[in-house]
Amino acid sequence: MSVHDLARRVKEASIKLAAAETELKNKALTQIAESLKNSKEKIIKANRDDLIRSENEHLSAPLLKRLKFDEAKIQDVVDGIYSLIELEDPVGKTLLSTELDDGLELYRVTCPIGVIGMIFESRPDALVQISTLCLKSGNSVLLKGGSEARETNRILAEIIVRATDEAGIPANWLALLETRSDVNEMLKMDRYIDLIIPRGSNDFVRYIMDNSRIPVMGHADGICHCYVDQEADLLMAVNVAVDSKTQYVAVCNATETLLVHKKIAPAFLPELKQALASKDVELLGCPKTTTIIPANPASEEDWKTEYLDYKLAVKVVAGLDEAIEHINTYGSGHTDSIITGDKQTAARFMDYVDSGNVLWNCSTRFSDGFRYGFGAEVGISTSKIHSRGPVGLEGLVIYKYKLIGNGHIVEDYANHTKSFKHKKMNKEFEL
Repeated sequence: MSVHDLARRVKEASIKLAAAETELKNKALTQIAESLKNSKEKIIKANRDDLIRSENEHLSAPLLKRLKFDEAKIQDVVDGIYSLIELEDPVGKTLLSTELDDGLELYRVTCPIGVIGMIFESRPDALVQISTLCLKSGNSVLLKGGSEARETNRILAEIIVRATDEAGIPANWLALLETRSDVNEMLKMDRYIDLIIPRGSNDFVRYIMDNSRIPVMGHADGICHCYVDQEADLLMAVNVAVDSKTQYVAVCNATETLLVHKKIAPAFLPELKQALASKDVELLGCPKTTTIIPANPASEEDWKTEYLDYKLAVKVVAGLDEAIEHINTYGSGHTDSIITGDKQTAARFMDYVDSGNVLWNCSTRFSDGFRYGFGAEVGISTSKIHSRGPVGLEGLVIYKYKLIGNGHIVEDYANHTKSFKHKKMNKEFEL
Protein backbone atom coordinates (compact mmCIF):
# COMPACT_ATOMS: atom_id res chain seq x y z
CA MET A 1 0.00 0.00 0.00
CA SER A 2 1.30 3.47 -0.87
CA VAL A 3 2.01 6.02 1.86
CA HIS A 4 -0.71 8.20 0.31
CA ASP A 5 -3.35 5.48 0.68
CA LEU A 6 -2.13 4.64 4.18
CA ALA A 7 -2.38 8.28 5.27
CA ARG A 8 -5.86 8.55 3.76
CA ARG A 9 -7.05 5.55 5.78
CA VAL A 10 -5.51 6.90 8.97
CA LYS A 11 -7.28 10.22 8.35
CA GLU A 12 -10.62 8.47 7.86
CA ALA A 13 -10.09 6.57 11.11
CA SER A 14 -9.27 9.80 12.96
CA ILE A 15 -12.79 11.14 12.38
CA LYS A 16 -14.29 8.09 14.08
CA LEU A 17 -11.69 7.94 16.85
CA ALA A 18 -12.29 11.60 17.74
CA ALA A 19 -15.77 10.68 18.92
CA ALA A 20 -14.73 7.59 20.89
CA GLU A 21 -15.97 7.46 24.48
CA THR A 22 -13.51 7.50 27.38
CA GLU A 23 -14.59 4.02 28.47
CA LEU A 24 -13.73 2.55 25.06
CA LYS A 25 -10.33 4.25 24.94
CA ASN A 26 -9.45 3.07 28.44
CA LYS A 27 -10.58 -0.44 27.58
CA ALA A 28 -8.24 -0.41 24.59
CA LEU A 29 -5.36 0.90 26.69
CA THR A 30 -5.89 -1.92 29.18
CA GLN A 31 -5.87 -4.40 26.31
CA ILE A 32 -2.56 -2.94 25.05
CA ALA A 33 -0.95 -3.19 28.49
CA GLU A 34 -2.00 -6.82 28.94
CA SER A 35 -0.94 -7.74 25.40
CA LEU A 36 2.51 -6.22 25.94
CA LYS A 37 2.98 -8.24 29.13
CA ASN A 38 1.81 -11.41 27.45
CA SER A 39 4.13 -10.87 24.46
CA LYS A 40 7.29 -9.88 26.28
CA GLU A 41 9.32 -12.86 25.01
CA LYS A 42 8.55 -11.94 21.38
CA ILE A 43 9.37 -8.30 22.05
CA ILE A 44 12.68 -9.07 23.75
CA LYS A 45 13.69 -11.44 20.93
CA ALA A 46 12.95 -8.79 18.29
CA ASN A 47 14.88 -6.23 20.30
CA ARG A 48 17.83 -8.60 20.64
CA ASP A 49 17.94 -8.89 16.84
CA ASP A 50 18.00 -5.10 16.58
CA LEU A 51 20.78 -4.82 19.15
CA ILE A 52 22.97 -7.42 17.42
CA ARG A 53 22.51 -5.79 14.02
CA SER A 54 23.17 -2.31 15.45
CA GLU A 55 26.31 -3.47 17.27
CA ASN A 56 27.59 -4.93 14.01
CA GLU A 57 26.86 -1.57 12.36
CA HIS A 58 28.88 0.15 15.13
CA LEU A 59 26.03 2.13 16.66
CA SER A 60 27.39 4.24 19.52
CA ALA A 61 27.11 2.98 23.11
CA PRO A 62 24.62 5.69 24.23
CA LEU A 63 22.32 4.88 21.29
CA LEU A 64 22.59 1.17 21.99
CA LYS A 65 21.50 1.89 25.54
CA ARG A 66 18.46 3.77 24.26
CA LEU A 67 17.67 0.95 21.86
CA LYS A 68 17.63 -1.77 24.52
CA PHE A 69 14.07 -2.80 25.40
CA ASP A 70 14.24 -5.45 28.10
CA GLU A 71 11.70 -6.80 30.59
CA ALA A 72 12.23 -3.85 32.96
CA LYS A 73 11.50 -1.34 30.20
CA ILE A 74 8.45 -3.29 29.10
CA GLN A 75 7.18 -3.11 32.67
CA ASP A 76 7.90 0.64 32.70
CA VAL A 77 5.75 1.27 29.63
CA VAL A 78 2.99 -0.95 31.01
CA ASP A 79 3.04 1.04 34.25
CA GLY A 80 2.87 4.20 32.15
CA ILE A 81 -0.21 2.93 30.34
CA TYR A 82 -2.03 2.18 33.61
CA SER A 83 -1.08 5.65 34.83
CA LEU A 84 -2.50 7.06 31.58
CA ILE A 85 -5.77 5.22 32.10
CA GLU A 86 -6.20 6.97 35.45
CA LEU A 87 -5.83 10.42 33.89
CA GLU A 88 -8.85 12.49 32.92
CA ASP A 89 -9.86 12.36 29.27
CA PRO A 90 -8.64 15.63 27.70
CA VAL A 91 -11.35 15.58 25.02
CA GLY A 92 -14.69 17.33 25.53
CA LYS A 93 -13.61 19.80 28.20
CA THR A 94 -15.40 23.16 28.16
CA LEU A 95 -12.82 25.93 28.18
CA LEU A 96 -15.20 28.88 27.69
CA SER A 97 -18.91 29.47 27.75
CA THR A 98 -20.55 32.75 26.74
CA GLU A 99 -24.17 33.78 26.37
CA LEU A 100 -24.10 35.89 23.23
CA ASP A 101 -27.82 36.65 23.55
CA ASP A 102 -30.96 35.01 24.88
CA GLY A 103 -30.91 31.43 23.59
CA LEU A 104 -27.60 31.91 21.74
CA GLU A 105 -24.73 30.20 23.59
CA LEU A 106 -21.11 29.83 22.56
CA TYR A 107 -18.76 27.12 23.90
CA ARG A 108 -15.06 26.43 23.36
CA VAL A 109 -14.61 22.67 23.70
CA THR A 110 -11.43 20.58 23.47
CA CYS A 111 -11.11 18.08 20.63
CA PRO A 112 -8.35 15.92 19.12
CA ILE A 113 -5.91 17.46 16.65
CA GLY A 114 -6.62 14.67 14.16
CA VAL A 115 -3.67 12.83 12.60
CA ILE A 116 -0.25 13.10 14.23
CA GLY A 117 2.83 12.32 12.17
CA MET A 118 5.49 11.22 14.63
CA ILE A 119 9.14 10.76 13.66
CA PHE A 120 11.27 9.55 16.55
CA GLU A 121 14.66 8.11 17.44
CA SER A 122 15.88 4.69 18.48
CA ARG A 123 13.93 4.24 21.72
CA PRO A 124 11.22 1.58 21.26
CA ASP A 125 9.47 2.75 24.43
CA ALA A 126 8.75 5.99 22.57
CA LEU A 127 6.51 4.07 20.16
CA VAL A 128 4.37 2.76 23.01
CA GLN A 129 4.22 6.11 24.79
CA ILE A 130 3.34 8.03 21.63
CA SER A 131 0.67 5.62 20.39
CA THR A 132 -1.08 5.32 23.77
CA LEU A 133 -1.07 9.08 24.32
CA CYS A 134 -2.54 9.57 20.86
CA LEU A 135 -5.20 6.95 21.57
CA LYS A 136 -6.24 8.50 24.90
CA SER A 137 -6.42 11.96 23.28
CA GLY A 138 -8.44 10.62 20.33
CA ASN A 139 -5.78 11.12 17.66
CA SER A 140 -4.78 8.77 14.88
CA VAL A 141 -1.04 8.44 14.31
CA LEU A 142 1.52 7.72 11.60
CA LEU A 143 4.73 6.51 13.24
CA LYS A 144 8.26 6.46 11.83
CA GLY A 145 10.91 5.12 14.18
CA GLY A 146 14.65 4.78 13.74
CA SER A 147 15.79 1.99 11.41
CA GLU A 148 17.98 0.56 14.18
CA ALA A 149 14.78 -0.38 16.09
CA ARG A 150 13.05 -1.83 13.03
CA GLU A 151 12.18 -5.29 14.38
CA THR A 152 11.16 -4.04 17.82
CA ASN A 153 8.95 -1.33 16.36
CA ARG A 154 7.26 -3.82 14.05
CA ILE A 155 6.30 -6.22 16.81
CA LEU A 156 5.16 -3.40 19.11
CA ALA A 157 2.98 -1.85 16.39
CA GLU A 158 1.47 -5.27 15.59
CA ILE A 159 0.64 -5.89 19.25
CA ILE A 160 -0.94 -2.46 19.69
CA VAL A 161 -3.01 -2.66 16.50
CA ARG A 162 -4.25 -6.16 17.35
CA ALA A 163 -5.14 -5.15 20.92
CA THR A 164 -7.07 -2.06 19.87
CA ASP A 165 -8.90 -3.95 17.11
CA GLU A 166 -10.06 -6.44 19.73
CA ALA A 167 -11.23 -3.60 21.97
CA GLY A 168 -13.29 -2.00 19.20
CA ILE A 169 -11.17 1.01 18.29
CA PRO A 170 -11.68 2.10 14.63
CA ALA A 171 -9.38 0.20 12.25
CA ASN A 172 -6.36 1.94 10.70
CA TRP A 173 -6.00 4.48 13.51
CA LEU A 174 -2.27 3.62 13.70
CA ALA A 175 0.21 2.91 10.92
CA LEU A 176 3.96 2.30 10.97
CA LEU A 177 6.27 3.69 8.30
CA GLU A 178 9.75 2.23 7.90
CA THR A 179 11.84 3.90 5.18
CA ARG A 180 13.39 7.33 4.69
CA SER A 181 11.42 7.73 1.48
CA ASP A 182 8.25 7.24 3.56
CA VAL A 183 9.25 10.28 5.62
CA ASN A 184 9.63 12.43 2.52
CA GLU A 185 6.21 11.29 1.36
CA MET A 186 4.77 12.04 4.81
CA LEU A 187 5.98 15.63 4.60
CA LYS A 188 3.79 16.16 1.51
CA MET A 189 0.63 14.85 3.15
CA ASP A 190 -0.79 18.14 4.46
CA ARG A 191 -4.20 16.99 3.22
CA TYR A 192 -4.19 14.10 5.70
CA ILE A 193 -1.69 14.92 8.48
CA ASP A 194 -2.50 17.74 10.90
CA LEU A 195 0.71 17.95 12.96
CA ILE A 196 4.21 16.53 12.70
CA ILE A 197 6.28 15.97 15.84
CA PRO A 198 9.92 15.17 15.03
CA ARG A 199 12.37 14.05 17.71
CA GLY A 200 16.01 14.36 16.70
CA SER A 201 18.84 16.80 16.08
CA ASN A 202 18.39 20.48 15.32
CA ASP A 203 19.41 19.82 11.72
CA PHE A 204 16.83 17.06 11.40
CA VAL A 205 14.00 19.18 12.85
CA ARG A 206 15.01 22.10 10.62
CA TYR A 207 14.90 19.79 7.60
CA ILE A 208 11.35 18.75 8.51
CA MET A 209 10.25 22.36 8.92
CA ASP A 210 11.85 23.45 5.65
CA ASN A 211 10.31 20.63 3.63
CA SER A 212 6.70 20.52 4.75
CA ARG A 213 3.63 22.74 4.85
CA ILE A 214 2.34 20.73 7.81
CA PRO A 215 2.67 22.46 11.21
CA VAL A 216 5.68 21.12 13.13
CA MET A 217 6.05 20.88 16.89
CA GLY A 218 9.83 20.85 17.17
CA HIS A 219 11.81 18.92 19.72
CA ALA A 220 15.45 19.20 18.80
CA ASP A 221 18.64 19.13 20.89
CA GLY A 222 18.53 18.90 24.65
CA ILE A 223 21.35 21.24 25.62
CA CYS A 224 20.43 21.49 29.30
CA HIS A 225 22.23 23.40 32.05
CA CYS A 226 22.69 23.40 35.78
CA TYR A 227 23.80 26.65 37.38
CA VAL A 228 25.43 26.39 40.81
CA ASP A 229 24.96 29.74 42.52
CA GLN A 230 27.20 31.19 45.24
CA GLU A 231 24.42 30.54 47.78
CA ALA A 232 24.15 26.84 46.91
CA ASP A 233 24.49 24.10 49.49
CA LEU A 234 27.62 22.23 48.38
CA LEU A 235 26.38 18.72 49.05
CA MET A 236 23.04 19.43 47.38
CA ALA A 237 24.80 20.99 44.38
CA VAL A 238 27.07 17.99 43.91
CA ASN A 239 24.19 15.51 44.21
CA VAL A 240 21.93 17.42 41.80
CA ALA A 241 24.70 18.00 39.26
CA VAL A 242 25.78 14.34 39.30
CA ASP A 243 22.20 13.09 38.92
CA SER A 244 21.49 15.60 36.15
CA LYS A 245 24.50 14.37 34.19
CA THR A 246 24.79 10.66 34.94
CA GLN A 247 21.43 9.21 36.03
CA TYR A 248 20.88 8.40 32.34
CA VAL A 249 23.25 10.14 29.95
CA ALA A 250 21.62 9.19 26.63
CA VAL A 251 18.52 11.33 27.01
CA CYS A 252 17.56 14.88 26.08
CA ASN A 253 17.06 16.10 29.68
CA ALA A 254 20.56 15.15 30.86
CA THR A 255 22.69 18.17 31.73
CA GLU A 256 25.39 18.93 29.17
CA THR A 257 26.83 22.19 30.59
CA LEU A 258 27.44 23.09 34.23
CA LEU A 259 27.76 26.77 35.12
CA VAL A 260 29.39 27.65 38.46
CA HIS A 261 29.53 30.99 40.30
CA LYS A 262 33.14 32.13 40.66
CA LYS A 263 32.85 32.54 44.44
CA ILE A 264 31.80 28.92 45.04
CA ALA A 265 33.89 27.34 42.28
CA PRO A 266 37.09 26.74 44.36
CA ALA A 267 35.12 24.76 46.97
CA PHE A 268 32.59 23.12 44.66
CA LEU A 269 34.58 21.98 41.64
CA PRO A 270 37.00 19.64 43.49
CA GLU A 271 34.02 17.97 45.20
CA LEU A 272 32.28 17.62 41.85
CA LYS A 273 35.40 16.23 40.20
CA GLN A 274 35.71 13.55 42.87
CA ALA A 275 32.02 12.59 42.61
CA LEU A 276 32.13 12.33 38.81
CA ALA A 277 35.39 10.39 38.77
CA SER A 278 33.59 7.25 39.92
CA LYS A 279 31.20 7.67 36.97
CA ASP A 280 34.03 8.06 34.44
CA VAL A 281 32.76 11.45 33.30
CA GLU A 282 35.10 13.44 31.09
CA LEU A 283 35.20 17.12 32.06
CA LEU A 284 35.81 19.93 29.61
CA GLY A 285 36.39 23.28 31.22
CA CYS A 286 36.81 26.98 30.56
CA PRO A 287 40.23 28.52 31.43
CA LYS A 288 39.06 29.37 34.96
CA THR A 289 37.83 25.83 35.51
CA THR A 290 41.12 24.28 34.44
CA THR A 291 43.00 26.36 37.01
CA ILE A 292 40.89 24.76 39.77
CA ILE A 293 40.55 21.14 38.62
CA PRO A 294 42.13 18.97 35.90
CA ALA A 295 39.92 19.15 32.78
CA ASN A 296 40.34 19.21 29.04
CA PRO A 297 39.98 22.68 27.50
CA ALA A 298 36.44 23.45 26.35
CA SER A 299 35.94 25.03 22.94
CA GLU A 300 33.16 27.31 21.71
CA GLU A 301 31.59 24.25 20.11
CA ASP A 302 31.32 22.49 23.49
CA TRP A 303 28.83 25.07 24.79
CA LYS A 304 26.39 24.12 22.02
CA THR A 305 26.92 20.35 21.97
CA GLU A 306 24.52 17.67 23.16
CA TYR A 307 26.91 14.89 24.15
CA LEU A 308 24.44 12.19 25.21
CA ASP A 309 27.52 10.66 26.77
CA TYR A 310 29.71 10.77 29.87
CA LYS A 311 30.99 14.25 29.06
CA LEU A 312 30.27 17.51 30.85
CA ALA A 313 31.28 21.04 29.87
CA VAL A 314 32.00 23.32 32.86
CA LYS A 315 32.17 27.12 32.88
CA VAL A 316 32.89 29.47 35.78
CA VAL A 317 30.73 32.60 35.52
CA ALA A 318 30.80 35.95 37.27
CA GLY A 319 27.26 35.61 38.53
CA LEU A 320 23.57 35.03 37.77
CA ASP A 321 23.32 37.44 34.84
CA GLU A 322 26.20 35.80 32.99
CA ALA A 323 24.68 32.37 33.65
CA ILE A 324 21.31 33.48 32.24
CA GLU A 325 22.96 35.04 29.20
CA HIS A 326 24.98 31.89 28.55
CA ILE A 327 21.91 29.66 28.78
CA ASN A 328 19.81 31.86 26.52
CA THR A 329 22.68 32.03 24.01
CA TYR A 330 23.72 28.39 23.83
CA GLY A 331 20.81 26.44 25.28
CA SER A 332 18.08 24.71 23.26
CA GLY A 333 15.16 25.97 25.34
CA HIS A 334 14.67 22.52 26.86
CA THR A 335 15.47 22.32 30.59
CA ASP A 336 17.68 24.38 32.90
CA SER A 337 18.12 24.21 36.67
CA ILE A 338 19.52 26.50 39.36
CA ILE A 339 20.93 25.31 42.67
CA THR A 340 20.79 28.07 45.25
CA GLY A 341 19.55 28.86 48.74
CA ASP A 342 18.48 32.35 47.69
CA LYS A 343 14.81 32.57 46.75
CA GLN A 344 15.12 35.88 44.89
CA THR A 345 18.01 34.56 42.80
CA ALA A 346 15.98 31.46 41.94
CA ALA A 347 12.98 33.59 40.98
CA ARG A 348 15.08 35.77 38.67
CA PHE A 349 16.60 32.68 37.05
CA MET A 350 13.18 31.11 36.47
CA ASP A 351 11.76 34.34 35.04
CA TYR A 352 14.63 35.18 32.70
CA VAL A 353 15.78 31.77 31.40
CA ASP A 354 13.84 31.24 28.17
CA SER A 355 13.24 27.49 28.36
CA GLY A 356 10.24 25.20 28.47
CA ASN A 357 11.31 23.84 31.87
CA VAL A 358 13.06 25.87 34.58
CA LEU A 359 13.87 24.14 37.87
CA TRP A 360 15.09 25.14 41.33
CA ASN A 361 17.22 22.83 43.48
CA CYS A 362 16.43 19.67 41.53
CA SER A 363 17.82 17.56 38.72
CA THR A 364 17.12 18.31 35.06
CA ARG A 365 16.15 14.64 34.75
CA PHE A 366 12.79 15.50 36.33
CA SER A 367 11.78 17.19 33.07
CA ASP A 368 9.66 14.31 31.83
CA GLY A 369 6.00 13.71 31.10
CA PHE A 370 5.74 10.62 33.31
CA ARG A 371 7.48 12.33 36.24
CA TYR A 372 5.24 15.39 35.77
CA GLY A 373 2.21 13.14 36.11
CA PHE A 374 1.19 13.35 32.43
CA GLY A 375 1.20 9.56 32.09
CA ALA A 376 3.92 9.81 29.43
CA GLU A 377 4.93 12.19 26.69
CA VAL A 378 5.25 12.29 22.92
CA GLY A 379 8.30 14.47 23.40
CA ILE A 380 9.44 17.72 24.93
CA SER A 381 8.55 20.69 22.78
CA THR A 382 11.07 23.50 22.52
CA SER A 383 8.66 25.38 20.27
CA LYS A 384 6.46 28.24 21.41
CA ILE A 385 3.17 27.12 19.98
CA HIS A 386 0.14 25.67 21.73
CA SER A 387 2.26 23.25 23.78
CA ARG A 388 5.68 23.66 25.40
CA GLY A 389 7.82 21.40 27.55
CA PRO A 390 6.72 17.75 28.04
CA VAL A 391 3.86 17.16 25.62
CA GLY A 392 1.29 14.91 27.23
CA LEU A 393 -2.45 14.61 26.71
CA GLU A 394 -3.24 18.31 26.87
CA GLY A 395 -0.63 19.01 24.21
CA LEU A 396 -2.41 16.64 21.83
CA VAL A 397 -5.78 18.38 21.85
CA ILE A 398 -6.95 21.63 20.32
CA TYR A 399 -10.47 23.05 20.52
CA LYS A 400 -13.48 23.91 18.45
CA TYR A 401 -16.24 26.46 18.98
CA LYS A 402 -19.76 25.14 19.35
CA LEU A 403 -22.61 27.63 18.98
CA ILE A 404 -26.19 26.76 19.95
CA GLY A 405 -29.03 28.97 18.77
CA ASN A 406 -32.77 28.93 18.14
CA GLY A 407 -33.26 30.41 14.70
CA HIS A 408 -30.92 33.33 15.34
CA ILE A 409 -29.81 35.33 12.29
CA VAL A 410 -27.09 37.97 11.95
CA GLU A 411 -29.39 40.44 10.18
CA ASP A 412 -31.22 41.10 13.47
CA TYR A 413 -27.93 42.29 15.00
CA ALA A 414 -26.82 44.18 11.89
CA ASN A 415 -30.01 46.29 11.86
CA HIS A 416 -29.94 46.65 15.66
CA THR A 417 -33.23 44.83 16.20
CA LYS A 418 -31.27 42.76 18.70
CA SER A 419 -28.01 43.40 20.56
CA PHE A 420 -25.34 41.10 21.96
CA LYS A 421 -24.99 40.46 25.70
CA HIS A 422 -21.61 38.65 25.64
CA LYS A 423 -22.27 37.44 29.17
CA LYS A 424 -19.79 34.93 30.58
CA MET A 425 -21.30 31.69 31.86
CA ASN A 426 -19.92 28.98 34.09
CA LYS A 427 -21.55 26.17 32.19
CA GLU A 428 -20.41 22.90 30.64
CA PHE A 429 -21.34 22.19 27.04
CA GLU A 430 -24.16 19.71 26.55
CA LEU A 431 -26.98 19.17 24.09
